[in-house]
Amino acid sequence: MTPQSRFAIGETDFELDGRPFRVLSGALHYFRVHPDLWADRIRKARLMGLNTIETYVAWNRHAPHRGEWHTSDGLDLGRFLDLVAAEGMHAIVRPGPYICAEWDNGGLPAWLFRDREVGIRRSEPRYLDAVGEYLRNVYEIVVPRQIDAGGSVILVQIENEYGAYGDDKAYLEHLVDLTREAGVTVPLTTIDQPTPQMLAAGSLPGLHLTGSFGSRTLERLETLREFQPTGPLVCMEFWCGWFDDWGSHHHTTDAAASAHELDLLLAAGGSVNIYMFHGGTNFGLTNGANDKGRYAPITTSYDYDAPLDEAGHPTEKFWAFREVISRYAPVPDEVPDAAAPAPVLEAPLAIGPSLLEAADALGEEAVHEQVPTFDELGHDRGIALFATTLGRTGASGATDETGGPGETDGPGVLTVGEEVRDRAWVLLDGVPVGVMSRDAHERSIALPRTRGELTILVEDQGRVDYGPRLGEHKGLIGGVALDGVALTGWRVRPLDLDRVPAFAAWPVAPQAVGDTTTGVAGPAFAHAVLDLAEPADLFLDTLHWGKGLVWVNGFLLGRYWRRGPQRTLIVPAPVTRAGANEVVVLEFEGFAESAVRTLAAPRLGHTEI
Repeated sequence: MTPQSRFAIGETDFELDGRPFRVLSGALHYFRVHPDLWADRIRKARLMGLNTIETYVAWNRHAPHRGEWHTSDGLDLGRFLDLVAAEGMHAIVRPGPYICAEWDNGGLPAWLFRDREVGIRRSEPRYLDAVGEYLRNVYEIVVPRQIDAGGSVILVQIENEYGAYGDDKAYLEHLVDLTREAGVTVPLTTIDQPTPQMLAAGSLPGLHLTGSFGSRTLERLETLREFQPTGPLVCMEFWCGWFDDWGSHHHTTDAAASAHELDLLLAAGGSVNIYMFHGGTNFGLTNGANDKGRYAPITTSYDYDAPLDEAGHPTEKFWAFREVISRYAPVPDEVPDAAAPAPVLEAPLAIGPSLLEAADALGEEAVHEQVPTFDELGHDRGIALFATTLGRTGASGATDETGGPGETDGPGVLTVGEEVRDRAWVLLDGVPVGVMSRDAHERSIALPRTRGELTILVEDQGRVDYGPRLGEHKGLIGGVALDGVALTGWRVRPLDLDRVPAFAAWPVAPQAVGDTTTGVAGPAFAHAVLDLAEPADLFLDTLHWGKGLVWVNGFLLGRYWRRGPQRTLIVPAPVTRAGANEVVVLEFEGFAESAVRTLAAPRLGHTEI
């Protein structure tokens, strides 16, 4: 621990031990970076001239089930804050409880919403009780690491852009009380987009207001100053890039233009937190989604066009920002190494069992009369199988062998009552029929016949992270009907994706090995081995695949989708090993080429539309 210091808000500046202090911070989410790489990313922030690291805390990662609290491996917030201190830097912690961050459900745990009456982000007793559990767990980590205890933490944020959501002052006061009672002594902040309405709704007396913006800097600072006449001017989210969603383009911002705005901010005496300094990756199934009329799930990459790219290498923006910062603060002479080409590899992809064949090993089946939601199943994230037996035309789920008026084996129309959340592959007797997708507002599909085994594979593509659709349930919402008659008697199987890596050892038919032209129709597993001389970052090329998930050495990288813009999935070096590296793919649709390839550099897609 370093000697104790005092950090405070003065009349015009932050004050460290009574002297003016400018916060030069960069956002770095520990839960989006492999923990073996935390120290490297923190060090590179210092080399750009930053003196502080900011992070959100993701409630739903630490507490996937009520009463749990996980801090191992990539969730060791305490270790992360200690590494910040070890680099001689300060830390800002923003625990929410709501964080947005293009993260699944904005960080709020799905279990919170199983009670549809719970009142989120307001003074509702059940919500406040859960929030109290969460924040007390966070502050057990943060309190002994505050600057006045010899640690790195200098600021803690209350809620997150609350003025864009509500104006429940009693709720904000409750969060402040929880925070202070837990032992947090450093200054508390809020953040809002700098409009009078949002600043008024999201603030409380005694909390220092900060803004979120990436342009029109002087105008935004003027609004902040009008609303808060004293204290330091702070942009707590200086947006230097943007996130991507599937089916859109890779967002970039001009480095020179961003550097100019940063210069204006620092010249005005402001403090800054660059969002993001290093974006990282939505590993696994952690991405969020937006829905402002069209459902738009966020990509696996959270590169954000940040100063440090997804692989941790400096970009043009790194050097432009470093030069601006050098005008206002000392910058180390040391600089990060430039990116080197990653290994270029290729291996055959052997097709394994279909998902339906493997289903028994991936989850337990239960019978439900009506179609349950994911949330009613206690299945908060991932995929599930829903199956029933179709009888005669227009009949319900039970098979009818007796015949009857109008009986034919002709086509029919399958309809979901309210909405598909979020993508549903329909199979009849194991053969793909088609897809219903939320982003295209599809909830009906034609069946070629109305007899046989109907299976619907449903994927939760990410819970909405912003706005009024926070906390909505997943699955086939509103039931399923065939030709207007409700289908019943469902066999339902939530799939435990943590079991998938075991398929790395499945037996493969000899003729499949080395065949790079064999395709696959429908959800199926595939397997490959990549040989490496030593651990290294890899960029897995998914161009010739359809839509699915990839594991390397048991680590779930995340989602891929031919829709783009993202073409490569990053494999962090700590996930790899010298020798054989096991690759397992769950492909929902079909491979154009059944081969695994890696590229020398990432390809995150086109930048214009």
